[in-house]
Amino acid sequence: LLPTTVLGVGLLFIILYLVTVGSSRETGKEPPGPKPLPLLGNLLQLDLQRPYKTLCELSKKYGSVFTVYFGPKKVVVLAGYRTVREALVNYADEFGEREITPIFADLTKHRGILFSNGETWKEMRRFALSTLKDFGMGKRVAEEKILEECGHLIQVFESYKGKPFNTSCPTNNATSNVISSIVFGSRFEYDDPQFRGLVSRITENIKISGSAGIQLYNTFPRLVGWIKSRQVILKNCETTMREIKDLTQKLKETLNPQICRGLIDCFLIQKQKDEDSCVKDTHFTEENLLYTVSNLFGAGTDTTAATLRWGLLLMAKYPQIQDQVQEELTRVVGSREVHVEDRKNLPYTDAVIHEIQRLGSIAPIAVPHKTSRDVTLHGYFIKKGTTVIPLLTSVLYDESEWESPHTFNPSHFLDKEGRFIKRDAFLPFSAGRRVCLGESLARMEVFLFFTSLLQRFRFIPPPGVSEDDLDLTPAVGFTSPPSPHELCAISRQ
Repeated sequence: LLPTTVLGVGLLFIILYLVTVGSSRETGKEPPGPKPLPLLGNLLQLDLQRPYKTLCELSKKYGSVFTVYFGPKKVVVLAGYRTVREALVNYADEFGEREITPIFADLTKHRGILFSNGETWKEMRRFALSTLKDFGMGKRVAEEKILEECGHLIQVFESYKGKPFNTSCPTNNATSNVISSIVFGSRFEYDDPQFRGLVSRITENIKISGSAGIQLYNTFPRLVGWIKSRQVILKNCETTMREIKDLTQKLKETLNPQICRGLIDCFLIQKQKDEDSCVKDTHFTEENLLYTVSNLFGAGTDTTAATLRWGLLLMAKYPQIQDQVQEELTRVVGSREVHVEDRKNLPYTDAVIHEIQRLGSIAPIAVPHKTSRDVTLHGYFIKKGTTVIPLLTSVLYDESEWESPHTFNPSHFLDKEGRFIKRDAFLPFSAGRRVCLGESLARMEVFLFFTSLLQRFRFIPPPGVSEDDLDLTPAVGFTSPPSPHELCAISRQ
C-alpha cells in the first residue's frame, strides 16, 4: 500500500508541475526565470514581506523580462527603465489591462477605477480625470485648498512645541483632507471621529494588503480565505463603505443640479441625467460611485502622506541638505506663503523633492497589469492574460540611469549650473494607460506641504538620537512608507 501511495503522490506532483510550468510553453520563446516547485512555484525564494527586493535581485540574474511563479500562478516581471517604459508606453494597449488579485476582487467587485477593466474602467477614469481637472487639479483652486490645509497641519506641528512626535497621523489627515475637499466638497476637522475612522481604516488596509498573509491568500484564495488579515481588511472595507454611503446620502439630500460642490455631486447629477434619459448599461451606478470615492480617498491619502513623511525624515537625517533648502526658501520666498509658481525659482528644493520621491520609491511594485493580447517583448513571447508586474523600484534605482541610485543625492536632478533638470527615468507614478490619475495633484501637494513645513520648522531627531540612528528601512505594506519614527519640529519663527 505504501509504495502505491508514494507513487500516487509522485504522479500528483508531476501533474501539478506540468500544469504549473509545462502548459504555458505553447508559443515562442518565453522569459527565463528560476525553476519553480510544483504548487509552490517560487514562493520559497521570495521575501513575501518585501517581494520587490527579491525581484530586483532576480532581475540581475535573469534580465529585464523574466518569469516567476507565485504558487501555480505565472507572473512576468519587467525591470529597469527602458523595459518598463517600452512595455507601458510603446505597448500601452497590450500591457494596459489590470490584473485584479483575489483580495481586491473581494473588496471592489471589479468596480471603481483602480481595480476594474473594460468600459467600467474607461468611463470611471474619464469621469474622475475630467472632474478632478474641473475642481482645479493642477490649477489655482486646488492650490488654495492645499494651502488652507498647510495652515491646519502647521498648527498641529506647532502644538507639539518642539517635542518628539510621530508624523504619520497628522500628514495622513492633511493629505486626506485635500482629497476630501475635492470629493465631498468640504474638509473635515482633524478630531472628527468619522473622519479619523475613515483615515485609520484606509491606511490600515493599505498596510495589511501588502503583508505576507495577504500574499498567501492571493496565491491560494480557496485554501487560506480564513486568515485574520483578510478578515480585518473585509471588516474595515465594509465599515468604510457604510460611512461613504452615509456621507453620499447627506450630499444627495442637499443636491443642487446647478452647483457641483465636489466629485460626488457631479457623479449624482450625471447619474440622474442617465436615469432621466433611460440610458441603458450606464456606469453611473451607486456601486461605481462608492468604489470610485474609496479608490480616490485611499490613493489620495496614503502615497502623498508617505512621500511627505519620507521628506521630513530625510531632512532630519541630512541636516546639510535641509540647510540648503531653507536657505533657498528664505532667499526666494522669504516669510510670505509659498505658491506653485515659486517652484521654477526653487531649483534646489525641487531637486530635493524629486530625490525624496525617487529614493522613497513609495510604490516599489506597480499595481499588477495583465496582457490584453499575445505580445512579444525583447524577443520573449508573453501570452494573453498573463499577469505582469512593472517593478517601479528597479526604474528609480536603475544603475544605468542614476549616478548613485542607492544614496540620497539631489544632484541627480541638477545640472552643473544648479538648474533643475527632468530625468526620463523618474517614474514614481508609473506610465502608460494606468499612470496615476492624481499625479499633478500629488505633485502640487508634496511641493506645497514640504516647502510650507520647511519654511516654519527645522526637523531634527529626538533627544538622544543621532542623525545616523534614523532608520531608512521602509515599512512593510502595499506601499512603502518609512518605518514608524518620531521627529522634533523646531519653530524657525
